[in-house]
Amino acid sequence: MILKKIGLICTIVPLFIACNKRNYGGATPEPGIPGTPATTDTSHYPPYTWQEHWFDHNLLVKRVHFNNNIAVYFDDDVNRSKAGWLFDFTDTVWAYTKKVYGAFGKNDTTNRLFAVYHTGKYGGGHPDTYLNGAHDYRNMIDIGSGWDAWEHITPWETDVIIHEIAHIVEGGSKAIKESPAFGIWGDSKWAEIFVYDVHDGIGNNAAKERVYNTCMPITDDYPRANTSWFRNWFFPIYEKHGRSVVLNRYFELLSKHFPTRINSGITSYARSLNFGEFIHFWSGAAGVDLSYRALMSFGTKDKEGRDWQAQLAIAKAAFPGITYSTDNTYGTDLTANAGIVVSRENTQGAQSTEGSLKLIDRDNNTKFYTGTYTTDFTVQQILPTAVIANSYLLTSGNDASARDPKDWILEGSGDGNSWHTLDTKTNQRFAYRNEIRVIDFANTTAYKYYRLRITANAGSSDMQLSEWRLFKK
Repeated sequence: MILKKIGLICTIVPLFIACNKRNYGGATPEPGIPGTPATTDTSHYPPYTWQEHWFDHNLLVKRVHFNNNIAVYFDDDVNRSKAGWLFDFTDTVWAYTKKVYGAFGKNDTTNRLFAVYHTGKYGGGHPDTYLNGAHDYRNMIDIGSGWDAWEHITPWETDVIIHEIAHIVEGGSKAIKESPAFGIWGDSKWAEIFVYDVHDGIGNNAAKERVYNTCMPITDDYPRANTSWFRNWFFPIYEKHGRSVVLNRYFELLSKHFPTRINSGITSYARSLNFGEFIHFWSGAAGVDLSYRALMSFGTKDKEGRDWQAQLAIAKAAFPGITYSTDNTYGTDLTANAGIVVSRENTQGAQSTEGSLKLIDRDNNTKFYTGTYTTDFTVQQILPTAVIANSYLLTSGNDASARDPKDWILEGSGDGNSWHTLDTKTNQRFAYRNEIRVIDFANTTAYKYYRLRITANAGSSDMQLSEWRLFKK
């Protein structure tokens, strides 16, 4: 896999990065240079120079540092007196990567990371793996930036190094070439959670928090508009199911179960994942069924408009070795067959673009909106039969946070007349647009009617909510 990029995962704010430093040894003098012991065996050294021969790169870069873990190359414009921090940082990141995901090659030459850094040219970066001849069968990253590049340890500089290594992991992990999910998550979605995890794993807590705060609000237009990959998919899976362990387990399952082919001695994945297979393999990695999380995060279609739920059913039959249990984050969706009544309907009606039916359509990109909000507003779900609900989901609207509910009371009733308080929330704030919030509450009584009384919103004269769903766990 070769990826040419000119950007990075998120918009970055300035922040000094302090990395854990490990002393693996410094640059070693070249044979023939005065001071080099005559008995030094240099046969295992990485080459002193490396002639670039990829894309528009044609420079002869020079090795400035190496050990058994990395080899670092600069072009002649890199400020060597200020860029030495790259040695320890690159070393630490690559060592952590191999600790989590295993070796990337069988010996020093193939398992080593070759890192090429440029100043004043080649904005952005690209990676390659030891399984591809385009960069001489080496795990490598090649990154360039402006005329003061690598002199100030900026967040962009630390993050772009990790970002490019993320692509080495997806394109060469477990000794298998290519990334079957690249067409699904693109350049940055996998890289976002990888960058977060690496900063966490090497002890860069301030950088980890910066990445979290930057990536949580990000939305993308695939597979549908306003998709929050980091907030709704990767970070919850990471946080709930083993952190770096679940990330590595995904690649382990791919390597064991997804079809491969061998060409000239190199094993590659035979094809790309479809979206249903993607959900299936990540469910296997997490150990729980992530299909409902996927519905709430991505909708029902992949970015080509195909029904991924049908693909998932086929994937379960095609890859029976991928197993998992029920995800207790949600439980049974009781709202799937519910009716809904609101005390103040949208002026265009329940079935309109922003009518009350949008509250239960399982689509975070739609919303219910009503003007002239008053503190006695209620929305009621009517179930086919009495059921014990003990959890509910609220999703904020796509804009105008002042319209969000702030205080509310959840109630249950057997007859629609006599109501019992089940949960009360005050001074709530939705930090993001289309934020999905799941709230558990204690209840052992089955009710046919459930009512949400929104007693205050965040200050607007209007009120909106994207989704309200009930669950039984």
